Amino acid sequence: MIDITFDFRTDAGGKDPDTYSPTLRRYHKLLWSKKLPTGYHFHLDDTKPKKYLHHESELGEFQLASDSVIPSFTRWKSMQHIIREFPEEENEGFRYIGYTIGGMMIFPGNVVDGKQTINGARGFNSKIADRFDLTVECIRRFYLGQPSPLSEVFERYRDFFNLFQDFRGYVEFFLLQDLVDDDCQKVRFFTPFDDFVTSPRPKDLQAYIDYRHLTIEYINARNRRIAALFSA
Repeated sequence: MIDITFDFRTDAGGKDPDTYSPTLRRYHKLLWSKKLPTGYHFHLDDTKPKKYLHHESELGEFQLASDSVIPSFTRWKSMQHIIREFPEEENEGFRYIGYTIGGMMIFPGNVVDGKQTINGARGFNSKIADRFDLTVECIRRFYLGQPSPLSEVFERYRDFFNLFQDFRGYVEFFLLQDLVDDDCQKVRFFTPFDDFVTSPRPKDLQAYIDYRHLTIEYINARNRRIAALFSA
């Protein structure tokens, strides 16, 4: 039912797969229409005009949007002195794995008070630079009531995060276990973490090699976890 090798760019008509890939939208609906930690069923509807995925029940109303959460940095101008060290087929291979289902998430897509959504804030915040491991660290801190670079935007969507009760509930619902330790207390970062002090971009060739290796390892692990749901 879910092909973990499928590249969502291939059916998006040359446009943004997060918006235009029908396969990605179908996979998101299939994966995340399920029971919440509270016991309620989180059914997602893909038939509402101008809404990617929608839920409305006694839990509230939620509009969800897709986000490809793994930046390869291969298109970043400031990273080209590093990226040029790799054959283009390797760079494309990294981009490809990021566009499989293991590299995809959903977040609230509705704009609140004219301010950035989570998707937008992840990309524009210079302390995050679209990095998913850093985003998940911010989510971990949010559930603990601790500040992070994304505290303000998360607060706008508190009702969404409340659906999962706590950080463990969020991690298990979205199959993110391979990004945290066994006790769900710490995030497994793709580069050494220094509490958001330095740039989230890999600083040199070795740092980028390590980043790419750990990122691909994580996506493959999450893809296997997703596949296992449909092979049982």
